[in-house]
Formats: sequence, structure tokens, C-alpha cells
Amino acid sequence: MPDASPGSILKTTAVASLGTLAAGIGYASLIERNAFVVREATMPVLTPGSSPLKVLHISDIHMRPSQRRKQAWVRELAGWEPDLVVNTGDNLAHPKAVPAVVQALGDLLALPGVFVFGSNDYFAPKLKNPANYVTNPSRRIHGEPLPWQDLRAAFTERGWLDMTHTRREFEVAGLHVAAAGVDDPHLSRDRYATVAGPASQTANLTLGLAHSPEPRVLDEFAADGYQLVMAGHTHGGQLCLPFYGAVVTNCELDRSRVKGPSRWGAHTQLHVSAGIGTSPFAPLRFCCRPEATLLTLVAAPTGGSDAETHVGQSYPTVSAR
Repeated sequence: MPDASPGSILKTTAVASLGTLAAGIGYASLIERNAFVVREATMPVLTPGSSPLKVLHISDIHMRPSQRRKQAWVRELAGWEPDLVVNTGDNLAHPKAVPAVVQALGDLLALPGVFVFGSNDYFAPKLKNPANYVTNPSRRIHGEPLPWQDLRAAFTERGWLDMTHTRREFEVAGLHVAAAGVDDPHLSRDRYATVAGPASQTANLTLGLAHSPEPRVLDEFAADGYQLVMAGHTHGGQLCLPFYGAVVTNCELDRSRVKGPSRWGAHTQLHVSAGIGTSPFAPLRFCCRPEATLLTLVAAPTGGSDAETHVGQSYPTVSAR
């Protein structure tokens, strides 16, 4: 039997490659994008002698009114019974999504909570050239304005604290928390000078909040002595490669810190959420499941952030849409 011609081999390879690509896109858009997970991590950031504090970190919901199964999964998060909820923005993806977000958060809004907003709370997503994420990540393209004021009112009326350019101190689960936050660095709306100054020396936890984990802002929180900074925005890379990880972070943060706990400087720890949703114009996730994180904050042996962080995961519900 004669050998296959080079042209035949090339055609077969091309067909196989296209088939693999189509299968990958189908998996990323129909399966993994909806394979929601709650991850768990223990972070030793509290002052010595502090009792543990359970913090639920949610970010980048990117809600649309039609996303019923995502809403049902978010509603179940209250069953984890956190002491504090931290929301680092990008809740919306549609001008009529505020009721869906509020209803999905449900019982979580009855718990102590703090929040800052992201770019997709202020502006709707807009179709972009995907190459810009690699070649021109600083370019900003805004969609129509979103009703962030309505979302803010819904959150604050239920007791959540808006941390935008604000410093606050409050009690949670018998612990004293001192928190500060800035507006979205991704839009260059951050004004750290409004909250600058040494973190409280009497608090069990000093907490910094920002939507996008831009290094310039992380440096400022670290310089002021914050024990923990929490952010979102990166989507964990959203499209990751096996054995390589995130291709891009969509900000100036390095890829090694694109999601989960890491250290920033000598005494500050960082937690970046990989987020729950995606833009409606890029409804794909690959090797990067949508997530919320339950952090158990415990006392640091030396009062700093020098101990090892322990990370695990749990799968209470996997929903598809």
C-alpha cells in the first residue's frame, strides 16, 4: 500500500487540530465555565492569640439576569456560614442585573460584609480584540454605564460596608478588624492618599481591599503594614495552560500570583480570587474553574505573615448552565 502523500498528512493533521480546538472550546464554554467550586485556604495573618475568622471571598460575578443556575449556586454560599463576606467587585454584566445579584447573594447580605467595586460595576462589558490582553493590556474600552449606585444602595441598606476610599474599624466574631479600600485601580480610579497611613496596631486583622491587584497599590498597603490584601479582577487567568498556568493576568501582577494566596513583601499576604463569572463576550474558562474562596484566618505565630499558607479545595455543588 503506498505511503500517504505529504499533502494528505497535512490535511489530516489540520482536521485533527481543528477538531481538538472545537472540543476544547466546547469544554471551556459549556462545562468548565459552569463548574463552580468553593476553595478553602488557611492563612496565618491574625495577631497572636486571635481566634480563627472565616472569610468568604467573592469576586467577578459578572451577573446577567438570565443566569439562573449561577444565581442558585451563589445563593448556596451562605451555607458555608462565614463570619465575614468580602466582595471585591465586578458584580454586574448587564444594566438590569442588580436584582439578580441581590437575590443571589441572599442570606450573605445579612452577614457582616465589606466591598469595593470594579470596572464592570461602573461600565458594561464590551466586545474587545482578544489580542489586546497580550499586546496592549493597558487599553481601556468602556461599555454603557451600569447602575452601580443602585447596587451600592442595596448592599449598604443591608449592612455591608462600602470601603471605597475609606478606612473603617469594626468587630466581627469577637475580633477587631481595621479595613481600608480603594476604587478600581484597573480604571486608575484609586486614590490611595485618601486612606494612607499606618494600619491600626490594636486590630486583630488589618485588611486592604482593591478590585485589581495592581502592584503599585499592593506596595502602598504593604508599606502601611496591612496584614492581608484581597483583590479579584484577574479571573485567575481564565484561559490557562496545563503545566504553565495563566497566560495573562490582565494587570501588572505577575502570573505566579494570578489567583489564591501569596506573599507580598515581608509581612503582607495577598489573596486574589479567580472569580465566579466571565464577560459575556468571552464566556470561556480552561484549567481555571470559577470559584469563591472560604479563607480561615488564623493567628500568625510571630504576629506577621511568615508562616506557610495551606490551600485545599472542596466541591459542595457543581452547577451547569
